[in-house]
Amino acid sequence: MTELVTYELNDGIATISLNNGKANALSHDVFEALNAALDRAEQDKAIVILTGQPGMFSGGYDLKEMQKGPKEAMALVKTGSTLTRRLSAFPLPVIGACSGHAIAKGAFVLLSVDYRIGVEGSFKLGLNEVAIGMTMHHAGIEIARHRMPAPYFYRSVVNAEIFNPEGAISAGFLDEVVAPEQLMERAKAVATQFKQLNMKAHKQTKLKVKADYLALLDRCIEQDVAHFDVLG
Repeated sequence: MTELVTYELNDGIATISLNNGKANALSHDVFEALNAALDRAEQDKAIVILTGQPGMFSGGYDLKEMQKGPKEAMALVKTGSTLTRRLSAFPLPVIGACSGHAIAKGAFVLLSVDYRIGVEGSFKLGLNEVAIGMTMHHAGIEIARHRMPAPYFYRSVVNAEIFNPEGAISAGFLDEVVAPEQLMERAKAVATQFKQLNMKAHKQTKLKVKADYLALLDRCIEQDVAHFDVLG
């Protein structure tokens, strides 16, 4: 059986790769494996490169799980929101090497890491929740608001507009775009640049910059669970 998440440590840089079928769907098993990989990166004091498979970073939550019912959907959303909160406060730099499409939760992961590199091509990035009949959850709204310029936040969250890689830079999902064959080389170059940071100062400044946001995110995660409990 293929590993859902692989971990490769090389010279203080941990490459964590998602590998769950053609949509790289985010399931409970994937989140468990991702958290285990992040635990290893913390132990290794490694800068993280988080990537997907060629053409697909992640298409979002595992729809099979989401369609089981409101309780199951909420359990997965809570797990996912908790992971993106962890990425936001991760004590070491995290680089998103977006290897293709990044939709819904895949795009929220990009909104939660320190630096994002995408690839050229006819790829789609964005938050399609409203288009597929999902009212955006509180945590999702705040993750987007935290990282996206105001006009793009509205176009993305309320209008479910999807962007190409170049447009995704303006929208706040990516910081730069390179040719697909250059993605991992560029990600490693950025990781090497990050090695020049003082990691204690990076961690403490990140937490200081995001203190209000992280507290808000914690409240939103609780609010989302409470909302679903009322529905149930």
